[in-house]
Amino acid sequence: MTYQVILPAAGLGKRMGAGKNKLLLELKGIPVLIHTLKVFEEDEACKGIILAIHPQDEADFIALLAKYSVTKVINLVPGGEERQHSIYNALKTVNSDGIILVHDAARPFIQKEQIHRLTEAAEKTGAAIIAVPAKDTMKKVQDGVVVETVERSSLWAVQTPQAFRISLLQEAYEKADKDHFLGTDDSSLVERLKHPVAIVEGNYDNIKLTTPEDLFFAEAILEKRKRLG
Repeated sequence: MTYQVILPAAGLGKRMGAGKNKLLLELKGIPVLIHTLKVFEEDEACKGIILAIHPQDEADFIALLAKYSVTKVINLVPGGEERQHSIYNALKTVNSDGIILVHDAARPFIQKEQIHRLTEAAEKTGAAIIAVPAKDTMKKVQDGVVVETVERSSLWAVQTPQAFRISLLQEAYEKADKDHFLGTDDSSLVERLKHPVAIVEGNYDNIKLTTPEDLFFAEAILEKRKRLG
């Protein structure tokens, strides 16, 4: 099952406090962006990558693509004010149907086997997301006070990629734009169409690099993978 993938990469990464796009930070001497891109570059099922970027990063990104021989990036589109706007800009450039993935560029540890299970599920159902069961006890809080303890077995922590039939995701984004609706993820837009979204279990290594502490976890994951071969 082949697919294309959109990587929103226009965020300023303020919580990382790096003074530059966090995707340009290095893990083991290689930029985070390249770690993520290489997963898709090396997957034969990936037929194209669309990067939504901040204009100020364009020169740096183009230089990195050349330096690390990334050839599957088929389009660079301007990012928007919000992540959702960046993805919509990228989605407007997709003319074919089939399966499209949306993946956080700051999640460099997704694995090919997980991607393939996700795309297979999306091919069957039209929409599928990768997630892991919640580990901690979850409580609903209001005004600083616990309202209730939420039954944990039904709760999943959602990650990316998220995979969709292209026409379905385009419909979801067009409706969100018309309604001025800003969702928390792509799945939330599809859910508004009352379309079922399948869950594919991922793993806990698939972290998003958001704060400086996450870089320490990322280094540990790389070391673990190196040991395991």
